[in-house]
Amino acid sequence: MLNAQLKSDIVAYSKTIGIDKIGFAAADPFKSLKERLRRQQDLGYQSGFEESDIEKRTEPELLLNGATTIISIAIAYPSRMKESPRSKRGERRGLFCRASWGVDYHHVLREKLSLLDAYIKSKVPEVSTSSMVDTGELSDRAVAERAGIGFSGKNTMTITEEFGSWVYLGEMITDLYLEPDEPVEEGCGDCNICVDACPTGALIEGGQLNASKCIAFLTQTKGFLPDQYRSKLGNRLYGCDTCQLVCPKNKGKDFHHHPELEPDPEMVKPKLIPLLTMSNREFKEKFGNAAGSWRGKKPIQRNAILALAHYKDETAIETLIELMQKDPRPVIRGTSAWALGKIGGDKAYHALYMEQMREKDKDAANEIAKGLSMLQNKV
Repeated sequence: MLNAQLKSDIVAYSKTIGIDKIGFAAADPFKSLKERLRRQQDLGYQSGFEESDIEKRTEPELLLNGATTIISIAIAYPSRMKESPRSKRGERRGLFCRASWGVDYHHVLREKLSLLDAYIKSKVPEVSTSSMVDTGELSDRAVAERAGIGFSGKNTMTITEEFGSWVYLGEMITDLYLEPDEPVEEGCGDCNICVDACPTGALIEGGQLNASKCIAFLTQTKGFLPDQYRSKLGNRLYGCDTCQLVCPKNKGKDFHHHPELEPDPEMVKPKLIPLLTMSNREFKEKFGNAAGSWRGKKPIQRNAILALAHYKDETAIETLIELMQKDPRPVIRGTSAWALGKIGGDKAYHALYMEQMREKDKDAANEIAKGLSMLQNKV
C-alpha cells in the first residue's frame, strides 16, 4: 500500500516538473529485444553509435544491482515551426530535424530525471537509482513500450496516444519496487505508409531499421556520403523526419509545452552558403546548444554542400570553387567538386579541370573526376 501511494506521489510530482508522460516497468531482462539486436548485428544493420554490448542493453541488473523497476518518462516536442523562413534563389536554406529544435533534449531530460531522482530520494533516502537518456545502455523505446508510454511503430518510433511519436524519452532504473504499468496493445495494423515513404528503404520491415541506410544516421557520418544517397538527402543538414511526418498517428499532433524546445527559425533552417565558411567558434556560437551539433561542423557543412547541389544553386559556385581549392579537409574539397559537377556551367567545368591536376588526395581527386564526368555528359 505504501508503494502504491509512493507511485501516485511520483506521478503527481512528475507533472509539476514538466514531464508529459510517465510509466513504470519491471526491470526484467528484455529477452525479445536481445534476439532482435543479435539479428540486427548479424545483418549489419547497426549504426555504430549505439552501445555494442547487447547484454548491457537488455539486462538492467548489469547496470544497477538489485534493479527492480524502470521508470520511463516522455517529453513532447513541437512538430511545427512558427514563422518558418522561406528558401529562395540565392538564399537557399537547409533543415535540421525536429529532434534538434531548441536546446539539446539530452540536457532537458537529464534535468527532469535529476529532479525526479531527488524527489524519490527525499521519500526513500536509501534507494539506489541510475538514469540515462538516449546515449545510455538501455533501449529507451523498449523501456517505454514495456512501461505503457506507447507502442513501437513500424518506423521504430515510440508512438503515444497523446503526442504521437513527437516525444523524447528517458529512464531511471531503481531497486525500489513500484507496481508496473500495462504495455500499450495498440499497433500500426496494416498501415505501411512509413515503410513505403522512407527515402532510402532503410525500414526493412515493420519495426526493423537498417541504420546504415537511414538518412538520420547518414547525415551524422563524417566521411564522403555514398553516391547512392546524395540525391536522397535533399536539403537535410541533420536527421530526417519523413517516417514521422507521414505517420497517420501524428496527424494534428503539435505541442509547445516547453519553451526551451522551441526552434530558432534561423538556426534550424539556416542559409546554406554562409554555413560553408563558418569558423569553429562561429559554429559553436550558433549551433552549440542544439542536439544536431554533437558531431561538429564538418558533417553539417558537407550536407550543406550536397543541399546546394540538390538546389543546383549557381550562386554557390564561387564559394564551392574556393572550398575545392583551399579547404584543408579532403571530404569538403571533394564534396564541393562533386557539387560543382551537379550544378554545372563553364565556370565550374574550368575550375574542376584545373583542380584535377593539383589535388593530391586520392578520394578528393576521385570526386573531381566524378564532377567532370557529370559535366561532360551534359555536353
